[in-house]
Amino acid sequence: MTQNVLSSRRNVALVGAYSSGKTTLLESLLSVTGATTRRGSVDQGNTLGDSSPEARTRQMTVELNAASTQYGGISFTLLDCPGSVELQQETNHALMGVDAAIVVCEADPNKVLTLSPLLQFLDTWEIPHLIWINKLDRANGTFADVLAALRDVSSRPVIPQQYPIRQNQDLVGFIDLVTEQAFHYHPGAPADPVPLPASLQAEEQAARAELLETLADYDDHLLEELLEDIAPPEDEIVRDLKMDLGADLIVPVFLGVALNDYGVRPLLDALVKETPEPSVTCEKRGIDCDGGTLAQVIKTYYTPQGGKLSLVRVWCGELKDGDSLNGASGTDRFANRMGGLYDLMGTQQTSLSRAEAGRIVAVARLERAQTGDTLTTVSDHSDQLLPKAPVIDPVYALAITPAQRSDEVKLSAALTKLLEEDPSLFWQQQGDTHEVMLWGQGEVHLNLAIDRLSRKYNLPMTTHLPQVPYRETIRQAKAAVHGRYKHQSGGHGQFGDVYLSIQPLPRGDGFVFSDTIVGGVVPKQYIPSVETGVREYLDQGPLGFPVVDVAVTLTNGSYHNVDSSDNAFKQAARIAMQEGLAACHPTLLEPIAMVEISVPSVYTSNVLKLITGRRGQILGYEAKADWPGWDGVTGHLPQAEMQTMILELRSLTMGVGFFKWAYDHLDPVPEKLTERILASAGGDR
Repeated sequence: MTQNVLSSRRNVALVGAYSSGKTTLLESLLSVTGATTRRGSVDQGNTLGDSSPEARTRQMTVELNAASTQYGGISFTLLDCPGSVELQQETNHALMGVDAAIVVCEADPNKVLTLSPLLQFLDTWEIPHLIWINKLDRANGTFADVLAALRDVSSRPVIPQQYPIRQNQDLVGFIDLVTEQAFHYHPGAPADPVPLPASLQAEEQAARAELLETLADYDDHLLEELLEDIAPPEDEIVRDLKMDLGADLIVPVFLGVALNDYGVRPLLDALVKETPEPSVTCEKRGIDCDGGTLAQVIKTYYTPQGGKLSLVRVWCGELKDGDSLNGASGTDRFANRMGGLYDLMGTQQTSLSRAEAGRIVAVARLERAQTGDTLTTVSDHSDQLLPKAPVIDPVYALAITPAQRSDEVKLSAALTKLLEEDPSLFWQQQGDTHEVMLWGQGEVHLNLAIDRLSRKYNLPMTTHLPQVPYRETIRQAKAAVHGRYKHQSGGHGQFGDVYLSIQPLPRGDGFVFSDTIVGGVVPKQYIPSVETGVREYLDQGPLGFPVVDVAVTLTNGSYHNVDSSDNAFKQAARIAMQEGLAACHPTLLEPIAMVEISVPSVYTSNVLKLITGRRGQILGYEAKADWPGWDGVTGHLPQAEMQTMILELRSLTMGVGFFKWAYDHLDPVPEKLTERILASAGGDR
């Protein structure tokens, strides 16, 4: 593929917080460039993307939408990404396949903090990005306030490339800080050049000086020009902007109102002039294009009509309809023959015969390919596996059951497809409670998944919070517990007789069985049956939960030459355990998790109260490495108190707080709480 073709293509993601206006911006970009003749509206539910019932009902982007357009001699693929923090995984996968990102930000300094995790991901992976401040017609704060808030959450210099012009608080235009040309907006039409307002000359000069000084930090020649009071030419400034943006050294800021098309054309001009070409992105990612075709799956769809569809970024070479693609999903290698090649425009598909490097296209029926997988036309590509976006740990779970019992056999297959579309979901069957648990990033995330199970796979669900896997143990020992099983029903009878010693063990030691039998009072062949009977009883102790940290010793017993059997000794052991364990002062244990909570430092005190308010123990907190202005708080928290913690944590932190957790140990449940738990469990068991 020639460099000329590569340089005429860009892949750009639209990202930002929920309700910032990403989808409205996409509609404006497509309308301004002539890709669509009818501009859609989120309120009216007729946008190009967000066509699913889940998106329409919630008036929000719930999965990746792709669209294409052309402007200034460049072919653009635009990816409209979900803004909800609970759907961040979808956005992260998409960002791994683009050349640049537009971070859409509301003109409200109080909401800028919600961009912090997104900006952190962009900078961690050095993905070039610019910021577009939207809704400046109803700004809640000054332009300077918004810039200051952005600088607080960005690890890269945030520099305005435009400056707003207002009349009586109304946004009427902008000043291009590169050319120093002022413009007035017109709805649905290009902005007109106007003289620079005299009242803004001082502010414009200060903003332009800041832009040039930041660029000079990375360009010695520009620095010399500034020191010698030489006005740098426009093409030099643009060249520096392109180099520094492409290297993720700076974050340029643009502005406008997507609903009125204000600022959209200047934004497109910047995308043409300043965003990096696909070849630059390849070089930056260290991708070697000498080994043939190389591509990567960035999104998986299951469509009602066409089955599985994989959205793929072609990094090297080209894809041709009918090619066989080799890939790797985990440790499993696979080969799939493509079932079709398409360009996506929302839900509309246009067939393609080929797709060159730098393009994002949809490939049909790659049945074994997963999101993030590397694909190639060569047989071995083990040295060219492309990095995947890390999977975000789940923090919220629901127990799910098909509304119709007959649908249980279909659930596993449907969940498998659901998880292919959304890798941040996870499901498991809880061994103790026998519940099917669906894990995700929060209430919105799981409700979306439940809705999709019902709509796409005809599997309506009932849900509830999962049962906590409580355990029980004993506080006192019982030296000699007798269990005798004797049953006569004609023919051979049943006889087993045992004496057991029961003792508590230190926390975490589990279960230990031993015997001190001498003289063959219990024949050796029956001793394993005694252990089996003990273990079976421990599955549900006197309080109704699995028993842990107990040592049981078979000390004595008797047998009958004819009537004794494995089953008789197993039953005798259960009888002894039932009598003995209840006398050993059983106590309820609850799982305790080690929790690592990450929050902006302004909310650290709130999080400390959150932990203690949920019966937790604070272990410490410190500044979070590589996250300016964030703290990491560690603590122990009962698992029962974690089921809804993410909901409260996000409420306390404007939606940006998150945590990781892992099981740590078991602790006794407070006595008053034990009574409530046992009363509740009595109705469920």
